[in-house]
Amino acid sequence: MTDDAPPTDKIEPATEEIERDLEAAGEFFITLKVHALTLFERLADQLGSASGLYQAAAIAAALFLGWALGRPLRASIDRLLQGAPEEGHAEADQFESALRSLAAPFAATIILWLAVPIFQGFGLSVSLMRIAASLITAWIIIRFVASFVRDPFWSRTFALFAWIAAALNILRLLGPTIDFLDSLRIPLGGGNAVSIFDILWAAALATMLLWSASFAARIIRQRLNNSTKLTPSVRGLLGQLIQIGLIAGAILLALSIARVNLTGLAVLTGAIGVGIGFGLQSIFQNFIAGIIILLEKTLKVGDFVDLESGITGEVREINVRSTLVTTNDNVDILVPNAEFISKRVTNWTLREAYRRLRIPFGVAYGTDKELVKKAALEAGCAVPYTLTTNPKRKPDVWLVGFGESSLDFELVVWLTDDAVSRPGAVNAAYNWEIETALGKYGIEIPFPQRDLHIIPPKAPIDQSVD
Repeated sequence: MTDDAPPTDKIEPATEEIERDLEAAGEFFITLKVHALTLFERLADQLGSASGLYQAAAIAAALFLGWALGRPLRASIDRLLQGAPEEGHAEADQFESALRSLAAPFAATIILWLAVPIFQGFGLSVSLMRIAASLITAWIIIRFVASFVRDPFWSRTFALFAWIAAALNILRLLGPTIDFLDSLRIPLGGGNAVSIFDILWAAALATMLLWSASFAARIIRQRLNNSTKLTPSVRGLLGQLIQIGLIAGAILLALSIARVNLTGLAVLTGAIGVGIGFGLQSIFQNFIAGIIILLEKTLKVGDFVDLESGITGEVREINVRSTLVTTNDNVDILVPNAEFISKRVTNWTLREAYRRLRIPFGVAYGTDKELVKKAALEAGCAVPYTLTTNPKRKPDVWLVGFGESSLDFELVVWLTDDAVSRPGAVNAAYNWEIETALGKYGIEIPFPQRDLHIIPPKAPIDQSVD
């Protein structure tokens, strides 16, 4: 034996484990074969007998009666759901559509299950009827649940696995299949092992709980959006926090039900902490900043803000990580929440939307100041953005300085609330009206001038050369 050969004491346990798995697989397929042959023999015997014909006739009659009762059942469903609100309730519409499509098979299933004890009372076999009723019941449940899954891939995946489980249960093969999958184990080290069934069960349970959590979070967010007691920013951030909490709770519940040792997640929690300290630090910082914004109430949906980075626009959404700001050019910009906390932010609509605007202009020296004031006030009143309803905030004209070539004035006006979010258009409108009013009264707008005075030399310059 060479030195590179593996130790014999390590080969023997692995070989024994493989033999046990092969033996378990053989027993499973033998059990599967016995169940299948027994079932097929029973079905063949019944199909060729009078009892089988009676059951087939009962199944056909139940399907026909279910189809006949489908229309009045759909009408009853429409009457029951007639008072439900129509807007903003997509889940309610899905629920109504699912009930309408399943009305006929539901009636057929009820009739079949009611016929089973009647046949048993006459001493007739009911195996075919039980299989038909079980298949239709499974189809109804799968179709009803799959109708709420929007993604076609996940809907088909759920239907496939549900059909497999339902077929195995109806054929009485679900127990042997579970025992076989549970006998196949994957070693994890340290003497621990996990079975294939535990993995599949945990995956299916986690998928179902995650979908349920997302569905419940979507309904809660719709209810929050319809609430008038909460601000839009509070509704948006609260809905996202509820969704994160439900998803986290669904994951922990799935791991607990699937018999996963939660104490082993301490290492994972430590790794997440290290990740937050390094790669996830920015994300965690923005998350905390979003909570601070919610608690301080210094920013809400609909505010017009001016950031230190040069971004100016209206706040449309306040999310967990970032805030959506839409500029006047209809450009959507995602701003990290930390920027609203650590840098200067000008909120033009924090307390009230009214603000004062100063429009500078100049006229030539020697112009009548009263005439300038009259023209500027007429220009201010001609702009629809000027606030005229408050007597304490009337337009005014100030003489603010003496320029090199002009008298410097400012038209001081208070703006209406709808003008705050349109700074460019507002300035352009006032400049337009001021130029029009000054031209109307013949007031000159000067341009920069320079007077050049050349002083002759006192004595001629001697340019002779010695």
